[in-house]
Parts: sequence; structure tokens; C-alpha cells
Amino acid sequence: MQVVSISSLKGGVGKTSVTTGLASAALAAGIPTLVVDLDPHADASTALAVRPGDQLDIGRMLRSPRRARLAENVVPSGWVERARANSSSRAGSGVSILDVAVGSAYTGIYDRPDLGRRDLRRLSAVLAGAEGYELVLVDCPPSLNGLTRMAWSASDKVTLVAEPGLFSVAGTERTMRAIQLFRNEFAPNLSPAGIVANRVRSGSAEHTFRLSEMQSMFGELLLAPHIPEQANWQQIQGAAHAIHHWPGDSAKNAAALFDALLANLLKSNGSVRNRSQR
Repeated sequence: MQVVSISSLKGGVGKTSVTTGLASAALAAGIPTLVVDLDPHADASTALAVRPGDQLDIGRMLRSPRRARLAENVVPSGWVERARANSSSRAGSGVSILDVAVGSAYTGIYDRPDLGRRDLRRLSAVLAGAEGYELVLVDCPPSLNGLTRMAWSASDKVTLVAEPGLFSVAGTERTMRAIQLFRNEFAPNLSPAGIVANRVRSGSAEHTFRLSEMQSMFGELLLAPHIPEQANWQQIQGAAHAIHHWPGDSAKNAAALFDALLANLLKSNGSVRNRSQR
């Protein structure tokens, strides 16, 4: 099981969109996946068409992580039913697991800069009860406070999301330095999985320049392919659909990009640590 945090220290770059795009690709590829919605805004839970019942949200699981019973409190994404309907006509086609540890504003009590080492292990303790998943995607808030550091403590890799703009590129460079400092102090086996360039406009001279700048700054850490600006992305998310389930050529092309991005992310190496060592 690989645990990957999706992070950015700058808001508004489409971090949750990348998280759900990767989740859609994992579902289409048949990879059993858990999405942990650690952002207090809980946008990933909304986009994944979650219908929570009496299950504990991730904030309340973090409050008592040793007694969290993750398997009893995750909620299946509504995308699974659509995937099952889409695949029912294809003989032998299976549907993967896509579960969600539901987000809530309650997680905000941990989004502080002063969390101690013990508190940083809370998410690791919750995920110790995760079974049957090959991939865990953690949607982090856009800050370097307690929740992001808690996610990094529990992760094998960190994937950064950036727009090709000055402030976002500068924020990505700061995040890379923060990851290195965090590795030195708390998580020596944590590795950057790469940087996703999101909302790229092909006709923009500024975006072309910033992509070249990012390539020179980050080298092979800049993942391919880049994700272009998607005109109907808000409509897709508003309907709580997976990009792979949305009709039209633009959605089909975007789905193929996320398929390739997921494959590149998963093949970026780094040893998976024993969960008891976290």
C-alpha cells in the first residue's frame, strides 16, 4: 500500500481536482483506493459523491486514532455505482474499491503550527487499520500547519500541485524546502513523488515561460503529462462525477492524462515503509 499526500502551500491551484482526477484514474484502472479528505473544507468528499451515514468522519477518527476502526467508518464513493453501471455490459470487467475517509470542519482543531511529535502520528495510527487498499490519497489543506505535517508523517510520498504562475512556482519551491526539513526531523523515508503542473493554458506565453522555469528548477520531479485548464471541470465536479464517467472528447482526453499521470506517480520509486515503523 502506497500512501501519497497531495499538497500545496498555495490555495486555489486545483489540489483537490488533481486528487479526484487521480482517484478517478485509480478506479478506472481497478486499483483499490482510499481517499482521506484531510482538508477541513471537505471538498473532496463532495466531489466523490459521498453519502455519509453514522460513520465517523476523519476528524473524529483522529481524536481517538487507536480506536478509530477505519474499516467501519470509511464510506464508498458514489462513483463506484456509476463505474459498475458502465462496466456491466463488459463481460468479466471488475469494479475496484474507492472508499473515502470523509472530511469535516472538525479536522481544523489539528491545523495548528504547534503539534507535537505524538500528535503528528495520529493519521499514521488511523491508517494502521487500512486493509485491502493498494493506494491511499490524502487531500491536504493548503498550509504547512498540523494537518499537512500529520499527512506527511503518514505518507510514503508527497505529490505537489502547482499552476505555472510566479506565486505558485515560488510556493512550490518553499514546499520542497519544507519537505526536506520535515524529512530530516520527522520522516527520513518520505520522498517527493513529483510536481503536477495544473491548469496549464497552451496559448499563454507566461505559462510557457513558467513551465520552462519549473523544468530547470525541478528537473525530473516535474511530472508528465501536464494538466490543461479544463473548461467544464467545475460542471463535472458540481455533478459529483468522475472525469472518466463524463461524456465528450475533452473529458475523455483529460481522463487519459490522469491515467498517464497516475502511472508515472506510481512508478516513481521509493520504498514503502512498514506501517508499524511510522
